[in-house]
Amino acid sequence: MKNLDHWIGGLAVAPGSGTYFDDLNPVDDSVYARVAAGTAADVDHAVETADKAFRQHRDLPAAVREGWMVKAAEIMERDAALFSEVLIDEIGSPAAKAGFETRFALSFLRAAAGVPRRVRGETIPSDTPGRFSMSLRQPVGVVAGITPFNVPLIKGIKQSAMALATGNAFVLLPSEAAPKVADLLAALWREAGVPDGLFNIVYGNGAEIGDALTGHPKVASITFTGSSRVGKHIAGIAARNLKKYTLELGGKSPLIVCADADLEKAVGAALFSIFMYQGQVCMGASRIYVERPIFDAFAKAFAAATAKAKGGDLREPTTMLGPIISERQRDRVRRHIDDARTKGAAVLAGAEWNGNSCSATVLSGVTPEMTVFAEETFGPVTSLYPFDSLDEAIDLANDTEYGLSASIFTRDIDKALRFAQQAEAGMVHINAPTLHDEPHVPFGGTKASGFGREGTEADLEIMTEWKWVTVQTATAGHGGH
Repeated sequence: MKNLDHWIGGLAVAPGSGTYFDDLNPVDDSVYARVAAGTAADVDHAVETADKAFRQHRDLPAAVREGWMVKAAEIMERDAALFSEVLIDEIGSPAAKAGFETRFALSFLRAAAGVPRRVRGETIPSDTPGRFSMSLRQPVGVVAGITPFNVPLIKGIKQSAMALATGNAFVLLPSEAAPKVADLLAALWREAGVPDGLFNIVYGNGAEIGDALTGHPKVASITFTGSSRVGKHIAGIAARNLKKYTLELGGKSPLIVCADADLEKAVGAALFSIFMYQGQVCMGASRIYVERPIFDAFAKAFAAATAKAKGGDLREPTTMLGPIISERQRDRVRRHIDDARTKGAAVLAGAEWNGNSCSATVLSGVTPEMTVFAEETFGPVTSLYPFDSLDEAIDLANDTEYGLSASIFTRDIDKALRFAQQAEAGMVHINAPTLHDEPHVPFGGTKASGFGREGTEADLEIMTEWKWVTVQTATAGHGGH
């Protein structure tokens, strides 16, 4: 099996330690690839290389960077099947999810093509006569990106495309569970014409080398997607070193179903919101609140639909559920379900295992002393709760440390807009799933779900730095004569 080496300065670079780790296919835990185990020295090499490349290429015209995005989109469209295949085999994506992720990455590249020409400042009236005043947006330098296993292509494209489109250099530390996806990105950007050194990858264990990357003195900005615990740690490093950063973290997203909702649509949306990619999605609706008059009807319909959620062959288009990514995460899912059962929760559907896959699971009667009540499971598990009024639903939805996404199903626009205003979440969807993203929107959460926002507009805040420039003209002090 060919080893997967770091990508630094346009070259495959063996790890300084000489050691490699196994990248496993989660279907059966067979070895999918052997991957370089990075060290702090490898990180330093990548950042120094990126910094040098940035200084060499920082003044490239916007049209050149626009060209990279356009070409990358063409390559992504051409190689969509290859990207999907790797997503299926490396991280256990069902074909439908792999196709969605590839299409989103392509869409993001097309949206990013417009970014280089939008890196604009403005002219500003000055209080000093004869002084011309203006602001400029300039690239920050080296951007560090850390991506998760669950949507490695979406996040890898989001982070790297925005860094490159705004004139920066980029160093990627991908999840240990998704290195091959990152390797495909290196090939994509090189073919798209990005100069060597502007896009770099260091593989390895984030717990061991993440601090070397985020704390490196030549890293100016950090964009991270992962757990809230690690996000808080990175925020501390960024604060101590006065770095810009964006964090997209965990969630415990609520989905509200009012008595006047379209029941069939609400059931379908709930199914997608929590069981897409076997629940390994930060926006997953792991808390579903249903107004009491329709609680029993919804529970029955949702449990029946859940029981039909298909597992099995990942390449079959109708497969929704695949394997849980690792044994550590499987243990977490089992622990949450078993704890709830032991403490009296009812299992309305699922809670069965087939190899490394857990069936879609619906719980009822979940109480605060159960682990699943407040903690993010990150698996195909959701809980149903009744409510009696919209005020109660809003209070229940907000009773969490997280605040990523929220959804409400109702035909009453007043109720919908009131919920949208009062929900403590970065994103609220009305009569739609909790799970949704688009390239140009301000994507992100509040509270323990994140800091800052992602997107072709929002990312300008961490990818560029404002500079104020004034010019004192010769007519100053002459009163215009």
